[in-house]
Amino acid sequence: MSAPAHTSPLSRPYMTVDVFTQTALRGNPVAVVLGANGLSDAQMQAFACWTNLSETTFVLQPTAEGLAAGADYQLRIFTPAGELAFAGHPTLGSCHAWLAQGGVPRNADQVLQQCKKGLVAITANAQGALFFEAPSLDSREVSEAELGPVLKALGLEREQLLAARHLYNGSPWLGLLLDHPDTVLGVEPDFAALQQLGAKAGLAALCEPEEEAPLIGRSSREARAFAKQQAEAEQAPAATLQPRLEVRALIGETASEDPVTGSLNAALAQWLTGEGLLQTPYVAAQGICVGRDGQVHVQTGANGQLWVGGHTLTLVSGQVLL
Repeated sequence: MSAPAHTSPLSRPYMTVDVFTQTALRGNPVAVVLGANGLSDAQMQAFACWTNLSETTFVLQPTAEGLAAGADYQLRIFTPAGELAFAGHPTLGSCHAWLAQGGVPRNADQVLQQCKKGLVAITANAQGALFFEAPSLDSREVSEAELGPVLKALGLEREQLLAARHLYNGSPWLGLLLDHPDTVLGVEPDFAALQQLGAKAGLAALCEPEEEAPLIGRSSREARAFAKQQAEAEQAPAATLQPRLEVRALIGETASEDPVTGSLNAALAQWLTGEGLLQTPYVAAQGICVGRDGQVHVQTGANGQLWVGGHTLTLVSGQVLL
């Protein structure tokens, strides 16, 4: 059997962007390849495996259909295991990279991204944070038979679970609302069991407005991050920094914890605000158990839809041969 034909690699703009943070190395990185037209699915997947980040993205020209709908670019999103129809932090990081590389949106008020989930609008606020419009959410009930093995893999008792929901917005999640932020932070998952179950567990707990940040869970894992948060709180209005939701994303497929997750936070926002358990605007905290300090901002736009966003920072900028 003859070897597959090999074409010489091209030099393409490349960036690594830290998302959902104002401090470098404290958010969730995404690898972004721009000018990715001409790459095959296999090449994209191979590069995503090589970066070994939670997601690697490829920015291409819109399809004819996307162009007719007003899309500024097309985004392909890959994990080391496969392609996603949508993901949140890659959407914001890729938009950051596209704008930094000179991209000019067709509509001055927003960037319009085409992805396998459809068209996703992205805007910036006055502080420079980027927000994506939460894509449509499909959800369904979770049976007790499904819950039992997952709770066991997470080391949780049934009474610690307040509500559960299957959530899908281009990425599938098992949303689990727990009784307290310290319960979320105290979970020590059995990743082998989660992997066997094929579970992507999105843990969340409400923080009362008057409640101090969950000191037990945070101090035992990352005292420095909490100290930083306290220092920032002295310089900004407490309402803008006090988290209303503590979040963790535990992914059985890759036996890993995602630091800060846009798709999960979008799904949780639609679920929990829809149930009247949360009101916008609010901030979700995520990442403390893996040494990060992500801040995810959720607000209701003028169009009545939920928008999810945060700050983005360039960490690496250069060229990649692909």
